[in-house]
Amino acid sequence: MWVPGAWELPIAARRALASERYAAVVAVGAVIRGETPHFDFVAGEAARGLAQASADFDVPVTLGLLTTDTYEQAEARAGGAHGNKGWDSAMAAMEMADLFEMLDTGAPDDDEAEG
Repeated sequence: MWVPGAWELPIAARRALASERYAAVVAVGAVIRGETPHFDFVAGEAARGLAQASADFDVPVTLGLLTTDTYEQAEARAGGAHGNKGWDSAMAAMEMADLFEMLDTGAPDDDEAEG
């Protein structure tokens, strides 16, 4: 789902988690530092809200929220020279969803099954 900004990520994540349809949430966005302290409030509160949503619903919520000084830095971390942090967050969410499933069912993970 698309939200208008980083500030809205936590409430969107909470609504998705309340539906009980998702094994994990990947929150992806960017907050680019400006000339005011707005950056610090938005980035910090978005991260806090996502962590709280994960704790409240006991479902993994991964933080793919870039916090950069410039637009160019954000581009470099969103598929450019510094990798793709959204992809990394999605992979972490899948790994955590698998881990939670394993813990809930008592099924061994792939390494234990093979070894």
